[in-house]
Amino acid sequence: MAKEQPSNLLHPSPEHRRVAAGQFERANQVVATGNFDYGIRLLLSCCQLDPSNLIYRQALRRTEKAKYRNNLRGSWLAWLTTWPDKARVKNAKRNRDYLKVLECGEKVLARNPWDVGTQIDMAEAADTLGLLDLAIWNLEQARQTITRDPILNRSLALLYEKRGNFTQAMALWELVRKVKPQDDEVEHKLKELAVHETISRGQYEAMLGTASTVQEDDELTYPRPSFAPREEERPVTPSKRAAGSWTPPAGNRVDREALAVRARIDADPTNPNVYLQLAAIHRKAGELERAAAVLREGLGPTGNAFELAAELADLEIEPFRRNLAVAEEKLRAAPDDPELRKLRVHLRKEINTRELELNRMRADRFPTEMGYRYEIGVRLLRAGQVDEAIRELQAARAEPRYRWQSLLYLGHCFKARNNWRLAQRNYEDALQNLPSGETAARKELLFVLAQGCAETGDLLKAVDLAHELANEDFTYRDIGRLLDEWQARLQQADAPH
Repeated sequence: MAKEQPSNLLHPSPEHRRVAAGQFERANQVVATGNFDYGIRLLLSCCQLDPSNLIYRQALRRTEKAKYRNNLRGSWLAWLTTWPDKARVKNAKRNRDYLKVLECGEKVLARNPWDVGTQIDMAEAADTLGLLDLAIWNLEQARQTITRDPILNRSLALLYEKRGNFTQAMALWELVRKVKPQDDEVEHKLKELAVHETISRGQYEAMLGTASTVQEDDELTYPRPSFAPREEERPVTPSKRAAGSWTPPAGNRVDREALAVRARIDADPTNPNVYLQLAAIHRKAGELERAAAVLREGLGPTGNAFELAAELADLEIEPFRRNLAVAEEKLRAAPDDPELRKLRVHLRKEINTRELELNRMRADRFPTEMGYRYEIGVRLLRAGQVDEAIRELQAARAEPRYRWQSLLYLGHCFKARNNWRLAQRNYEDALQNLPSGETAARKELLFVLAQGCAETGDLLKAVDLAHELANEDFTYRDIGRLLDEWQARLQQADAPH
């Protein structure tokens, strides 16, 4: 008898979510130190506590691949050591215990994160459980290893169709046709998807066509089409319109630019740059969901291009940034509101964690680009991981473009470790390397140096630095009052007893 699937496990309790979130944060900390094994154990636990959370599985896979230095084969003798868990995956699949498939599958991937067969089994299980995004992601991961396998491409095409991403599905069916040119199913699917795409275009065109009924002096030029978060709805390109059909209103710059770039996507759907350009148009206009839809649309045809995945990850942080801006604005009006202050702390922590992961992903991809190491160091410092931050910032300071910034934050790091001697040295080096136009940074460096010298008893130097800062901006962070205070202490110390 097939085992009945406990549906409540897909909706963990608030306590389980809290525990998983805590373990996820801890996993990020230990992975940053290079302790991949412990990080993987913590992330596996996160996936068991909250099986439907895609973010946990994405972080787990990145960590596993980093552990094996992206060797595309996993651990030594992985084919031998993973067979018991592979057998459990197949047995759970036969018994329709789909959560068990996901659980045992992750154990296989912990030893070989490129195992295609296991990823396909997990995708089928996720799809059965209603976790369509997880199913698609698993198959997209598998395609990073083999891009032209007809069975894999067929499975992913069916899932794209299920989600409504008809163009992505068609691109994969075209790849299947190249391998199996006589397959009747391929021809049938391509014709069927072409009909779906035509219907989608017709609906979009019909919505835009209502513009002709709107008065010219109306504030709304035409009703904007609504884009579902994970569904592609594409406008027709100008080249495919009949003569005399509707054209975008002159005042609607966003849609006019979008349609132009969309034509370039139609001409070259495997080029990631055109998807980035279209997403940038929507993002600049504040249309975050439309931007995200474009980036997801491009992942399939471009073979999960890194540029698109990174931009999508950054885009997913944007709502938190906007919420933080709102919270900051409200705090200016009510600075003593405890709930607002608590919300601000939470949002800052969430943004920092997500930006840290994104920059780690970029640094893994481009290890010689020191800008990403600098960004990682800044966010590690904000997270309280001072020693790890020092390691990243010391690497970044070798790059002239990030030298003074890295030195500034190294000063903050050593100050946090109560080592003023090293903090002072890095602050002074940052001041010497500061470009002439960085007025705000110069003021901040002079202030922290003056304050640090005063706190460590070097009042003479503190007064000299304070005079230099006061000469540039006497109101900066109350430096005028502090200067008077330090001068009084210095005179008192020099006075004969």
